[in-house]
Amino acid sequence: MAADRNAEMARVASLRYWRARDAAVVVEAWGRSGEGLSAFARRHGIHPRRLSRWVRELEGGVEPAEPVTFHPVRLVAGGDVVGVESRASGAPVEIVLVAGDVGCTVRVAPGFAACDLARVLEVLGVGAAC
Repeated sequence: MAADRNAEMARVASLRYWRARDAAVVVEAWGRSGEGLSAFARRHGIHPRRLSRWVRELEGGVEPAEPVTFHPVRLVAGGDVVGVESRASGAPVEIVLVAGDVGCTVRVAPGFAACDLARVLEVLGVGAAC
């Protein structure tokens, strides 16, 4: 019986794509192993983030994704931000800026002043790149 479970575990670990039932085999094997998640994943050639995501999902910890909405923002000469509409949901807007290997995230709270955002982008040196 243990040999069958090990063979199934090896088969699933080698798959490029896992369905929930495949992931359940791996998550169950990890639980039985008593190993840390990273050590178990490394031993089976699985990326630890992949296993971690499936553990959360199978335990019901993954929130359904909120639909993506875009809000009009227009940068004009001089770096002024105009035409910014407030978000109805009250959630912050998240802006991810990446330049080469370096990146940063700017979270803009509801009710922000457009001039404050323009100043943050200016300080980060990305106003012209947007």
